[in-house]
Amino acid sequence: MSGDEILVGYDGSADAKVALDWALDEAGRSGRPVRLAYVFEWVTVAGWLGPGVAPGMWPDESARRQVEDLVRRAAAEAAAERPGLTVQGEVFDGPPALVLQERSAEAALLALGSRGHGGFAGLLAGSTVVAVTAHAHCPVVVVREGQVATSGPVVVGVDGSDTSLLALGFAVERAAQRDVPLRVMRIWEPPGERFVPPGFDPEKATATARAGVEQALSQWRKTFPDVEVDVRVAPGNPAALLVEASREAQLEVVGSRGRGGLRGMLLGSVSQQLVHHAHCPVAVVRER
Repeated sequence: MSGDEILVGYDGSADAKVALDWALDEAGRSGRPVRLAYVFEWVTVAGWLGPGVAPGMWPDESARRQVEDLVRRAAAEAAAERPGLTVQGEVFDGPPALVLQERSAEAALLALGSRGHGGFAGLLAGSTVVAVTAHAHCPVVVVREGQVATSGPVVVGVDGSDTSLLALGFAVERAAQRDVPLRVMRIWEPPGERFVPPGFDPEKATATARAGVEQALSQWRKTFPDVEVDVRVAPGNPAALLVEASREAQLEVVGSRGRGGLRGMLLGSVSQQLVHHAHCPVAVVRER
């Protein structure tokens, strides 16, 4: 596997097919090859879920051949629909979350459907998606059926943390590739009514936050001078305002963990909220 590839977690589910379509569009802009990865897990207790096998049945070699055929056909159809793109499929063995985490170390980008065949109907994002997003070694884009938009800006949430600055760079590049505006959102949480520091000035806090954003943007404005940039700084709840902003975005980008995260958390609360509730595909970016 090449470190230049876009890796797609694929199991034939509706969300996985939407994630594949997103990855193919991304590959069309970047020229990267695409690899579909189906992780085949032999479950010994609760049973196995997959194409052609009912829950609770013990899979045999015919089940694996069905999986291999599914992936082969999906890759061939994708390559036929997108002439000029290199699309391959591969079946891996092991726990899906662990295998995808390991494979992400050799990928440029990992695209996942929000929920696969093994998810519970009431969950907005499956356990594999949450685990992989928390531990992957490359940016992860989570896509849900009915989410993908072809218009609207690329939105990025920044808070000055290292991962949010990486997210900013990722977002600028995607906005440039798509020839769409970039909306940079810096949401700062105001102090509670009982804990307002002496002399606290909301206008000054907003001005300070905006200055930090402009400083971070300065190099990117020079690199991509044609990208229209809209900076929005406001007090409020970051997760709630970013979820609302995702309604009119074609992609929303965040760092894996911002300044408000606990040191032991690999995926911050804002990132988790967006993975579960955003109205457009979400890219979670972290340092490799």
